[in-house]
Amino acid sequence: MNIQVIGSGCKKCKALFELTKAVAVELGIKDAVEYSTDISRVVAMGVMSSPVLAIDGNAVLAGVLPDKDKLKQVISEYLPV
Repeated sequence: MNIQVIGSGCKKCKALFELTKAVAVELGIKDAVEYSTDISRVVAMGVMSSPVLAIDGNAVLAGVLPDKDKLKQVISEYLPV
């Protein structure tokens, strides 16, 4: 599972990255969460707002900083069975 947070480097983007790392640990995900400020990756995904949470190359959240429970729910949907 490849989890990425992509954003401009703003406070909201960094907060999503830190929250995503914490949720990944709680869910037992061993893969590292990646952080990128390469906005061209956001545009390539067809998304017009940041931060973006991408799982396995697909944008699953964009432009929001969800609470911890919502983020867990979103990531859990992509965990292998």
